[in-house]
Amino acid sequence: MMKRTLIYLFCLLLPVPALAIRLKHSPYLQNVTDTEATIVWVADKMSVGWVELAPDDGSHFYQTERPRYWDSRDGIKREDSVHVVKLTGLKPGTRYRYRVYAQEVLSHRDYRVHYGDIAATDVWSRQPLSFVTSSVNSPSTTFAVVNDIHEDNAKLEKLLGQCDMKKTDFVIYNGDMVSHFTSEDQIFKGFMDTSIKLFAAEKPMYYVRGNHETRRTFAPNFHRYFSPAEPNLYFTVRRGPVFFVMLDTGEDKPDTDLEYGGITDYDHYRDVQAEWLKEVLASEAYRTAPYKVVVGHIPPGNDWHGDCEVEQKFMSLLRQAAPDLMLCGHLHEYIHHKATADTPFPIIVNSNAAVLKITADGNRMEVVATDTEGKQIDRFTVNKR
Repeated sequence: MMKRTLIYLFCLLLPVPALAIRLKHSPYLQNVTDTEATIVWVADKMSVGWVELAPDDGSHFYQTERPRYWDSRDGIKREDSVHVVKLTGLKPGTRYRYRVYAQEVLSHRDYRVHYGDIAATDVWSRQPLSFVTSSVNSPSTTFAVVNDIHEDNAKLEKLLGQCDMKKTDFVIYNGDMVSHFTSEDQIFKGFMDTSIKLFAAEKPMYYVRGNHETRRTFAPNFHRYFSPAEPNLYFTVRRGPVFFVMLDTGEDKPDTDLEYGGITDYDHYRDVQAEWLKEVLASEAYRTAPYKVVVGHIPPGNDWHGDCEVEQKFMSLLRQAAPDLMLCGHLHEYIHHKATADTPFPIIVNSNAAVLKITADGNRMEVVATDTEGKQIDRFTVNKR
């Protein structure tokens, strides 16, 4: 009995082997353009990360050593669990294959760094992940838009299930994909793991922040996961014949509202964004695009503070620049505001139970709205001017 007790005590003193590092959340694409693509993934331990990139030339991924693109900043490899690599110098309209890695950093003292195990996406028993860069010369593009999902994965799957993802070039999330930002787990359990499973590892997702993503203590981390290699959460992108202006409309109540605890500064944020928007709308890239689409979560109006801000700070600029279409959400109902003499472009307020399927080619842009069961809610065409 004494011998067994001593053995048991000895075993308790032995070091417990650490679990190997793993990829907690698979990679997903952000901000894919003609010549760039950002890849984001999450490991379960502090690590360094990198992407291996290969052409889509029919060769096995292991045929030769592939170039490594490190998750680094200012010349130093980042030690983090969330990894971001922005690939640059890519060729337009070209398919690339990729693999992501994370190697655990066990310790880092002075000039000595001790590394642990490596985790990576599989290219041995399955095909490597791939993506296609956009091209300004592409004659057409097809995309889907959903919004106000509020962590309802079943609804998200049903809505995207109405789209032929093989023929869909990208997806736009127009805000309120979660009810509030409290943790990393909420992002991925709420909608991102489903998104990665359905498309986001190989088709880009452009995320326009809604007002609910601005809430709670984890809200400042939004930019860590979405558009992380870009300077702002408002941005532009050209996909085929369409030039997109992605607005961040901020919160829907005054900054002084009790709900925000005095931590918000969205009125000033929209002032700064309006100056940026003025420059974008005057740019050659905007003016020469066959189609211009503006995306923003909160629609313009004269009711709550947020929609008043959109009306006052953005709409006078947009009415003068006359885009072809504006896409909003926020209200949880479908509204089609047709073009008028005052606002010379249609505004679609998409509901939280509908998906917009939009195709633009050399002659027209067609918009189809369907519900979770595939029933058509709306269909209209924007002709090329």
